[in-house]
Amino acid sequence: MNGNLITTPFGRRSMSLAHLRAQTRAQDIAPGKSADKWQVYRWLCEGKEEVGISDRSLAVLNALLSFLPDNELSEENGTIVFPSNVQLSMRAHGMANATLRRHLAALIECGLISRKDSPNGKRYSRKGRGGEITEAFGFSLAPLLARAEELQAAAERVRAERHALKLVRERITLHRRDIAKLIEMAIAEAVSGDWQQLWTRFRSIVDAIPRQAERGTLQEILAHLVALHDEVAIALENKLNEENMSGNESRDEPQQQNSKPDSFIEFEPGSRNSQGAETALQQETTEHVTQTYPVGFVLKACPEMNDYAPGGIANWRDLMATAAQVRGYLGISPSAYADALDALGQERAAIVIACILQRAEQINSAGGYLRALTEKARAGAFSVGPMLMACLRSTGSHLRVVGDDG
Repeated sequence: MNGNLITTPFGRRSMSLAHLRAQTRAQDIAPGKSADKWQVYRWLCEGKEEVGISDRSLAVLNALLSFLPDNELSEENGTIVFPSNVQLSMRAHGMANATLRRHLAALIECGLISRKDSPNGKRYSRKGRGGEITEAFGFSLAPLLARAEELQAAAERVRAERHALKLVRERITLHRRDIAKLIEMAIAEAVSGDWQQLWTRFRSIVDAIPRQAERGTLQEILAHLVALHDEVAIALENKLNEENMSGNESRDEPQQQNSKPDSFIEFEPGSRNSQGAETALQQETTEHVTQTYPVGFVLKACPEMNDYAPGGIANWRDLMATAAQVRGYLGISPSAYADALDALGQERAAIVIACILQRAEQINSAGGYLRALTEKARAGAFSVGPMLMACLRSTGSHLRVVGDDG
């Protein structure tokens, strides 16, 4: 019904490459292809910045779509609409003719619609004896159908970027709160150290945060806050170590203070007094861990990790990189994390960080708890298996598996 020939504009309107490109794309539409016109429109509204179209132009496109009788956009139903300027202006909220023409030109330039002008430039349709439209002249929405998948991908990228930006802003807020309260506590408790200098650095970073910023700018600010947070935490940790000579007892204390029944104490193997069990734990190699507990299993037990990986976690490298970032959020000092990497290895340390994040509300001190597990690992009395299974039980995943089998 719409034909396959390239058409040119009527009168003084010149042909453009954008118009030619839109018509060429429309000819490549697969037979039987269809899409919900309002869904495509919503994708375009989300990804408008990537496409390069304005809100006012989208309002005109909305008016054009309203002239299609069916919600399904397909060549079988027809992709040509032929409203008069008066009708189009009314559905575009009374837009002036000059403004209307400007936004129609913008839609054509962006390759979202194309013209199919009649010999005299009028917009109309010709019907057959049965009342069906055999020929129509006006605006073709076929380019919109041809680019449906492209517009969907653009909308998904915008949503992913928006989510990543939200996570960066959340992390900045958390680090700002933690740094400010730690420095205020150190000053109030008269802890020795150059806290005024740290506070000045903190304020200079915070004051430089713009009201509107791209994710790259905020990530640089976040990196400065993470480094400062680590510096403050290390200074306080060193001070506590100086005051408390019984370091091993103080590192075990966070577990003893946890009064919640569903505690991480259950992660410790019950047979650690057995020499055979200690030998088995010492033989838990990296290959054994990665083969026994795939990345998918770790994420099933610790789904919270997915929130800190906007790009997704597809392999062990992604998991280890995400764990390194989560370490700062949990308040684990670089020295404690380095000791864990040395004793556990990167893969097992990543699993431990994921488990601690999953059960963060039940741990008084993530850094102290990690140090305690590091000491047990050095003694050959720690395995990640019970820790993962406890997290899996807490998420209820094991119940769903049993239910599916039954």
